Amino acid sequence: MERNTFIEKYFTPRRHTDSVKWDGLQEKFGDGDLLAMWVADMDFRSPDAVIDALLQRVQHGVFGYGQIPEAYFHAFIQWQQQRHGYAIQRSWLRYTPGVVTGLYWVINAFTRPGDAVMVNTPVYYPFLQAIRDCGRTLITSDLINHQGYYRMDFADMAEKIAAHRVRLFILCSPHNPVGRVWQEQELAQLLALCAQHNVLVISDEIHQDLVIEGQHRPSATVEAGAFRSRILTFTAASKTFNLAGLKNAFLIVESPTLQETFDDYAGRVVHTTNGGLLGYYAIAAAYRHGADWLRQVLALIRDNYHYIDATLRQALPLIQISPLQGTYLMWIDLRAYCSDDTLPQLIQQQGRLAVDYGSWFGDAGRGFIRLNIATSPAYIRQAVDNIIQALKPA
Repeated sequence: MERNTFIEKYFTPRRHTDSVKWDGLQEKFGDGDLLAMWVADMDFRSPDAVIDALLQRVQHGVFGYGQIPEAYFHAFIQWQQQRHGYAIQRSWLRYTPGVVTGLYWVINAFTRPGDAVMVNTPVYYPFLQAIRDCGRTLITSDLINHQGYYRMDFADMAEKIAAHRVRLFILCSPHNPVGRVWQEQELAQLLALCAQHNVLVISDEIHQDLVIEGQHRPSATVEAGAFRSRILTFTAASKTFNLAGLKNAFLIVESPTLQETFDDYAGRVVHTTNGGLLGYYAIAAAYRHGADWLRQVLALIRDNYHYIDATLRQALPLIQISPLQGTYLMWIDLRAYCSDDTLPQLIQQQGRLAVDYGSWFGDAGRGFIRLNIATSPAYIRQAVDNIIQALKPA
């Protein structure tokens, strides 16, 4: 399908559809008339096969208690094998309503109040909130930023892991918000460090399919799976196929010991092991038939990224834009043009944009914005023009 044809068919205005991204603007920003470039979902309809599967199931008309269709597991397992070279067994899979909810469950299941949990900042801010909400001790290690390209500070991490007796490390791979797709040698060094100090690793791989440059490497497959018994992996179809509202994510737990601990917690505390019936049908259809749709979405995201990168650099030569290797979220350093305190006035009040402010991702993000570019080129052009007008020196 040609690019413009894809946009015409799948781009969908979302105001007045109970969208958090669009209809939650007033509550979040105090202004309902902004261009929404914040919440990480897309402004595109999901693949046709997903809609067809949902319509077929809805037309049946009976929504009583259901069991999990085997097609749901089979489609996911096949996708992981074919796309990522990750051979998963059915017995490793656990349900959570979403990665964030699952994160709370895993933190509570595998650590105790007061235990130290480490993240690399800036990082997806629900990680920070979950650690605090669960009564754990948040330990941060800032990523090293070299002209917008980020890498892990292993010396700092090793020192803090030892000093604080860190029990759990939460990895974001690909990384939200800085857009890194971690290379295997980076993951191997991280996982070896955690193994050395007996640190359990949670790997959030929800953006695994949204790779613009490089190749995603599942953490559990690094060095032929040498560290897999100490890793719990989250992923989902929600980011890949724009299905977040269906509340369904996978937790992959390979170790029988970790399975037992998680299952005990899930059974005793949350009493939730199955999701909604419609989500299963949608996800199975997406993994079976959504590859071509995803290919076209990735091409559009890549085009949007290159347009934003080139246009902003030309108009605002002091700007720093992190290379977008993965996700559809651009990480932009505006510190050469404004302070963190003046960002809302410039971006929101003058630029008329709703973005994720970098400070939400930790102190290492102050002066940055995160921009969701999974939308139409028309919105992208408008957003870029508004940023330039708001920031360009007189």
